[in-house]
Amino acid sequence: MRIDGAIFDLDGTILDSAPMWREAVLELLEDGGAPDPGQVYAQVESVPLVQMCRLLHERYGMREEPECILRDLRRRALEGYRQRVRPVEGARELLLELHDAGIHLAVASSTSADLVREALEVQGLLGLFELVVSAEGCGKGKGHPDVYLEAAQRLGCDVSATWVFEDDPLGLGSARRAGFPTVCVYSEGGGRDRALCEDASTIFSHGYVDVSLALIRDLEPVPPRTRGTLRALVVDGSPEPSSPGLVARLARDADYVVAADRGAEALRAAGVVPDAFCGDFDSVGGSARAWAEGVARTRIAFPSQKYSTDLAIAIACARNEAARRREALELTLCCASGGRSDHALAVVGQLASAADARPRLVEDGFECRVLSPTGRSSWKLGPEAQGRTLSAIALSPGCVLSERGLRWELDHRALPLLGDEGVSNVVCVPDASVTCHEGVLAVFLVI
Repeated sequence: MRIDGAIFDLDGTILDSAPMWREAVLELLEDGGAPDPGQVYAQVESVPLVQMCRLLHERYGMREEPECILRDLRRRALEGYRQRVRPVEGARELLLELHDAGIHLAVASSTSADLVREALEVQGLLGLFELVVSAEGCGKGKGHPDVYLEAAQRLGCDVSATWVFEDDPLGLGSARRAGFPTVCVYSEGGGRDRALCEDASTIFSHGYVDVSLALIRDLEPVPPRTRGTLRALVVDGSPEPSSPGLVARLARDADYVVAADRGAEALRAAGVVPDAFCGDFDSVGGSARAWAEGVARTRIAFPSQKYSTDLAIAIACARNEAARRREALELTLCCASGGRSDHALAVVGQLASAADARPRLVEDGFECRVLSPTGRSSWKLGPEAQGRTLSAIALSPGCVLSERGLRWELDHRALPLLGDEGVSNVVCVPDASVTCHEGVLAVFLVI
């Protein structure tokens, strides 16, 4: 996706200052005699400072005038910014990356603009930003998009190409509704509603480990209509990779090839150039990494402490390419199941999550296809499958299948989740088939 500008919230997004603010406001409330400080804080947390202090006086029982409350709160916050607050891990690095790439940067905060500048100056970050906008000057809190719209206008960037980085679902939601793409910088201990954050986010990231400039630029929304099919091959980094011959054969049938970390080694051995190379690059060898970085058109790097797996990143990369071409995705995986049983099970889970992409996993000893009414519902096995062993395993509750032309035929049979009722059947005729009528089904054909 296009990115010309980026607007960052300050507290909890750039700086790990949310605990400091909570402590400062709670102490202020307790010193001022307000009843139930914790409940009051929850009500005023996202309100601009001036409005917050007015509410504390008028609605929540603090005796001092709003101007006195504001001075006291600013003093406490300034002391906290100078002595106790540090940047969120990864924030400085991303800001530098965006700045060096010529992305226009702004801060949009509920905190007063002068306090924001002071806080950024303490951390040596102020010079990265072209402007600071406070919700105080807009007259509305972040439940309204005014502060983001003003920042985008002053940056001279279109809303659709200006990304808003926030940790609060309130701000994420208003920005998203106004047309901004959004990044949630989520903290497990931050007390935010994860479901609300995910719903309001274009990208949901645990801190900054799941977001980068390369990822933003690679991202592409799913088009409302497609006009063809992109056959994508994702080569994963299994400790026991598929044979070079199999990788080469699968690549010949693919329109787009993605190397997931150590998958670059398998592609190099097969003489196949990847279109994209992604992952944290913690398992690929140095020479294969240098080769892949030199030949791939797209490179997407993540830190090794990321939440997403290399395979998940690679599948997302394939989805984004299909969306750019306005084509439906047909996904093939290899080098994904050998050597680690836990990884193999997680790979099947990834396939189930991508059932709409008609996924299949092809290794030297078997082929697995995930069938579902949302993607590919049937597999016509063909004459080469005759005499081979076939197993069908339900990957979701309520899975219903039919099998034709096998030793033990099934007709609209409901299978228990991960049960063994469909294991070790035998293909008897050239036109045998398996159909999933409901749910998600993994079908393994042993080669």
